[in-house]
Amino acid sequence: MSTSTPPLGWDVVRRTDRAIVVADMAGSVALYERDEAGTVARWATLLRRLEGTILPGSGGRLVKSTGDGFILEFGDVSAAMRCASALHREFAAASAGAPPGMEMAARIGVNLADVYANEADIYGRGVNLAARLGSLAQPGGTIVSAAIRDRLVPGLDCEVEDIGPSYFKHATEPVPAFRVIGDGEPEPRLLGLGSEIVLQPAVAVIPFEGRLVDPAYGVVGEMLADSVIAKLSTGSALRVISRLSTSKLQGKALGARSACSVLGADFVLGGSYRMAGTEILLIAELSSAQDGEALWIREFRGHVRDLLSPDAEIVSRIRSEIGEAIAAREIRRARTMPLPALEAFELMLAGIAMMHRSSPAEFRRSRDLLETLVERYPQAPEPRAWLAKWYVLRVTRGLVAPEAAETERALEQTHRALDASPDCALALAIEGFVHIHLSRDLDVAEARLADAVSSNPSEPLAWLFMSVAHQFRGQGKSALEAAESALNLSPIDPMHHYFDALSSTAALAAGRFERAIQLADRALRTNRSHLPTLRCLAISQVELGLLEHASKTVQRILEQDQSFTIHRYLKDAPKGSGSNRAAYADALRRAGIPEI
Repeated sequence: MSTSTPPLGWDVVRRTDRAIVVADMAGSVALYERDEAGTVARWATLLRRLEGTILPGSGGRLVKSTGDGFILEFGDVSAAMRCASALHREFAAASAGAPPGMEMAARIGVNLADVYANEADIYGRGVNLAARLGSLAQPGGTIVSAAIRDRLVPGLDCEVEDIGPSYFKHATEPVPAFRVIGDGEPEPRLLGLGSEIVLQPAVAVIPFEGRLVDPAYGVVGEMLADSVIAKLSTGSALRVISRLSTSKLQGKALGARSACSVLGADFVLGGSYRMAGTEILLIAELSSAQDGEALWIREFRGHVRDLLSPDAEIVSRIRSEIGEAIAAREIRRARTMPLPALEAFELMLAGIAMMHRSSPAEFRRSRDLLETLVERYPQAPEPRAWLAKWYVLRVTRGLVAPEAAETERALEQTHRALDASPDCALALAIEGFVHIHLSRDLDVAEARLADAVSSNPSEPLAWLFMSVAHQFRGQGKSALEAAESALNLSPIDPMHHYFDALSSTAALAAGRFERAIQLADRALRTNRSHLPTLRCLAISQVELGLLEHASKTVQRILEQDQSFTIHRYLKDAPKGSGSNRAAYADALRRAGIPEI
């Protein structure tokens, strides 16, 4: 976060990272013309509901209100999105029984940004962007920025759909925009069935402090910290400081920077709780060691018995949300700071996250980050493995030709990674990925992926890429089983659309066409231009007899890749791929893909 000094005369202004909600009443001029008194009365009722019912307990603030709109700010993205959803429901309630033409609806834009703020107002480009995003929304709709999209947790927060880049006056580059699906309530998740180079940031979980708590519940804070530590420790993205070390700081009232300094951590998670009978109110806060900045603050309510289970939804949400908050922070730092000033884990997290975004500028920047890490730590296998994947994605996205040069570059990185660490499951998995998509040698790919699973059965990418290999072999059942293993190992992932995309093609290979469409639709909501997923969707639609839908999907494919033909599709198949390729080609032909 920027630490620049505000302009003179703004001494009471603070600069902070906030979720900005800008809401405008659609067609307000016509409504006031038709019934000024009635519209004013309904607007006043909406504001009372906002201040008396929606905002309390959310951490949100009504910054300003006009006659047809208002600006809100929040410290928590999830709270901001819940508020946007509640606002749409309140507008709908205000229109109940209204005569035709007098219905009220909001158009809402939401953005996450650094802003200047005081008691009276907030200022900055981020506020303007929220307003411009709102102008894209249909009445009753919400449009969010990429920064908001990246903080949302699939299945827990709302679902969004990529509407493509939007062009605004005076903006130097198009801005990615995403439409909230439905009323903003979460949809059910589509889960599957069944020398030290520090590349992961360290997190210390301090026992939560009880406030006015009965002695019988005095150990709840320690037990809750244990549950969070257990959940965080199941992944490889973060290092978690020992519970024996963090317990020594309980009740010491140290600030974030001091606590992190004592424990050797990059981030500290702590907070407080209150009890009401057996109900608990938990306030959790994640802070940075570098500047003491509060990156994430969240309020949770529930039964104490539920909170203390490692499998509790709240504990899982704490894990996923702090991971998202840390990744978002590193992306901001990587955009604004010179590369030599960034820590290894900052380079790594930002490089991986940017690589899987649709923005060409961020995709190019991710290579700079990973190459800096490789130069700094040439013996570390993980950065080289991710850089190899970057070369593959550059080909699969159609950004470079010929493929032979990229194949050589990618394999050079995986070979050097495995020279340094022969058992690195990530490097083995990505080398298999290279052989599937670039050298198109399934025999070698499967051997590498089998080695990856043997080295670390919990590496989700090994199972995901194994699923792709099975698909090319025509082994649909095995492909779907491997994809489901990948989904179960990484149920909430910053690359969730990527997992859904490859799993949709696995469902296609297994003949589960409805499931394939369901997964493909999920993947395309946040990455609408992913050509392999569009092809999977078109084939599945043909197999279900939905030829009109398949024809529309093919139009989307050809709009993005006018040179795509049946001949090229068959030519690009890996050696050893099964007869399903011919069946898929026939389906694409029936949907309207040209032969040559």
